[in-house]
Amino acid sequence: MLSKEREEKLITFTQKMIQAKSYSGHEDKVVAEMKKFCEKEGFTDIHVDKYGNCICHIKGKKPGPKILFDGHMDTVPVPDETAWDHDPFGAEIVDGKMYGRGTSDMKGALSAMLAAAIYYAEDCDFDFAGDIYVAGVVHEECFEGVAAREISKYVKPDYVIIGEASQLNLKIGQRGRGEIQIETFGKPAHSANPEKGINAVYKMCKVIEEIQKIVPPTQPVLGDGILELVDIKSSPYPGASVVPDYCRATYDRRLLVGETKEEVLVPIQAVLDKMQAEDPQLKAKVSFVKDQEKCYTGETIESERFFPGWLFDEKEDFIQNIYKEVTALGLHPTITNYNFCTNGSHYAGEAGIKTIGIGPSLESLAHTINEYIEIEQLVTVTQCYYGAMKALLK
Repeated sequence: MLSKEREEKLITFTQKMIQAKSYSGHEDKVVAEMKKFCEKEGFTDIHVDKYGNCICHIKGKKPGPKILFDGHMDTVPVPDETAWDHDPFGAEIVDGKMYGRGTSDMKGALSAMLAAAIYYAEDCDFDFAGDIYVAGVVHEECFEGVAAREISKYVKPDYVIIGEASQLNLKIGQRGRGEIQIETFGKPAHSANPEKGINAVYKMCKVIEEIQKIVPPTQPVLGDGILELVDIKSSPYPGASVVPDYCRATYDRRLLVGETKEEVLVPIQAVLDKMQAEDPQLKAKVSFVKDQEKCYTGETIESERFFPGWLFDEKEDFIQNIYKEVTALGLHPTITNYNFCTNGSHYAGEAGIKTIGIGPSLESLAHTINEYIEIEQLVTVTQCYYGAMKALLK
């Protein structure tokens, strides 16, 4: 399946993808590389949506299921390029490793998906049943699964394969993520006369103490639904000589399968209701953080920060069929779960689409200085994606 010529083509293409710097909101250079590759290699069509997601399509000669390969194009920034031993946008290959921002997270996987798609189509002369889609996704580092909503609306896939790093193991679930903010409102006063005001930070301190007593649910496979304080801010800031009249605490909530926005807030709201009934001066509210970012297309992407968890039974046919193809390559993958949030929050968590993750490289290399991908992993994951198409496009 992967001749020496195909391997070299894959490696060269991956280098071009790494050299195309693509921080969130600036993914257009990667889109240009994807379009050049797909037009040259004979993809059926390419669609770029309002957010700038690049959806590359190969149509089979017979009707059948739609497979969507998902890989985000954006990367986290490189704050200090001089801290790297290799140019973070050079894609240098040293001792079997390609170095650069996005090699593991996750342009390596995205490049492998595109290569595997056309290699599979060529090998069967496009005479397969179904459609293959490879989506380069924007703003995943900011909003897991939000831009993906546009993709699934356009493609309507039967299966989704997430390419986030898994060291070639199969991922059948993940905890979701919610960002919750609690706000307290006080009354400003000069700090020389604090009794004339209501200090919103003091009120928040008491709220935080009570929130700590909440025990989130747990799930046998995914583990605990964590609720952790990650940030606290007051206003005015700086607050010299002023009693703060506003305070906001932000919590990271790791979500389990099936948890809704409403039920996640219920125990927190119950604490606030009880405390406000006991303290007439306490004014507080809880909500999910809502944020927005600008896309390179000029469109604004926005959402509440609530990204659901998901989990499939490893005995499901689509998982076992892919597992058999991967093991046929001589690999010994484990079937486990992602430890972080992915676009699967939309595909599986919101839309209920059959989803599995498999990607090259170590999860721990994401966002690190001297990020790299092993060439061997890049080549092997391409074979895994090829095998997934064999498994699902029968």
